[in-house]
Amino acid sequence: MAKRILITGAAGFLGSHLCDRFIKEGYFVVGMDNLITGDLKNIEHLFKNKCFEFHHHDVSKFVFIPGELDYILHFASPASPIDYLKIPIQTLKVSSLGTHNLLGLARVKKARILVASTSEVYGDPTVHPQTEDYWGNVNPIGPRGVYDEAKRFMEAMTMAYHTYHGLETRIIRIFNTYGPRMRLNDGRVLPAFIGQALRGEDLTIFGDGSQTRSFCYVDDLVEGIFRLLLCDYVNPINVGNPQEITIKDFAEEIIKLTGTSQKIVYRELPQDDPKQRQPDITIARKILNWEPKVNRAEGLKRTYAYFKGLSNDELYKKDHRDFTKK
Repeated sequence: MAKRILITGAAGFLGSHLCDRFIKEGYFVVGMDNLITGDLKNIEHLFKNKCFEFHHHDVSKFVFIPGELDYILHFASPASPIDYLKIPIQTLKVSSLGTHNLLGLARVKKARILVASTSEVYGDPTVHPQTEDYWGNVNPIGPRGVYDEAKRFMEAMTMAYHTYHGLETRIIRIFNTYGPRMRLNDGRVLPAFIGQALRGEDLTIFGDGSQTRSFCYVDDLVEGIFRLLLCDYVNPINVGNPQEITIKDFAEEIIKLTGTSQKIVYRELPQDDPKQRQPDITIARKILNWEPKVNRAEGLKRTYAYFKGLSNDELYKKDHRDFTKK
């Protein structure tokens, strides 16, 4: 019988790619999403697949999955500032209550669980590049704290279940990732720049553009997740592309890629926005035999082709989602 895996956040950007990968690897995938930031169009191609089923459910509430489970991937969470600033309580709950619920489910099912942490646990780092033994520089009561601290709690809860209950756990710290199925209006720099270029708008940089990011193509990240789930390493591990670039240089790359004539405009840098972000992937190279394969030029070309294929309605669509306060 095929191994069964539960993937939360299945209708999101990363979750949907993970569903594709594990089905391709011969797994039976149980996808779960409350669709607060996910979109069913990301997984609609799987609905007729006999190796996939979907549950519309919020993991912050009790989670029940009938039958056996071999693995759980916890990827349910808002992941962009525009989302978690609108829904701060849900952001905190999905990585605290949701993680607790899924760790409990993993314990009952005797399943191995991998949780999706983030480079944001490092906050605005004072160590560069960021290594897994760096504890971070996070403002717990700042606007980004609802996401940063939720993920830090997720890691602590996961390790507690590992040490106290002997649960098989894995923790991945994900750095900036991009590729097809990102939302144009999700507020992250890459879709924001490409969306502005496609609409003929000026590209907006927050701050002076000297802050850095490191962008990993989604296929590379999924490969790292797959290898981590199946290995024996239990401590947090960075997975991302260590090739660093300033936001200003990145904006100029997007202008060149899209062939637009728009200029760059500057706005005030948001509070607690990280000034630098670059993963040290020494452990990933050693433990997972992993490093990114898709260079940024190729990854951006694929991503731009995806966004260019969107309809005008999608290109100009505003974010009208109704975030109910809870």
